[in-house]
Amino acid sequence: MKDERVLVYSTDGSMPLPKAGARKSPAAQQQNSVPDDGVIRVFREKRRASHVTLVHGLAPNEIDATGKELRRRCGTGGTTKNGVVELQGDHREAIVAYFTERGRRVKKAGG
Repeated sequence: MKDERVLVYSTDGSMPLPKAGARKSPAAQQQNSVPDDGVIRVFREKRRASHVTLVHGLAPNEIDATGKELRRRCGTGGTTKNGVVELQGDHREAIVAYFTERGRRVKKAGG
């Protein structure tokens, strides 16, 4: 009879540990990057049980002011960090309309 047991964990140090960041494949890392082509991209992301709207592609000098205006316009909370405006909830349509009124190029992306 063949022994089908598989070693799951060992304290003797014989099992190699995964390297930091080894979980994401190169394709997944490339998918998360946003090109810097002057187009504002609006994404929706699901976190736990709620949705978050992300706005990428804004110039560093306009992120804070635009984030504040979008939060006021959508009537929701949010933050600006790492060059991205995050709004609580799914507000893609309102954000696309906001930038379209101002003559900016904008794309709505993400599920």
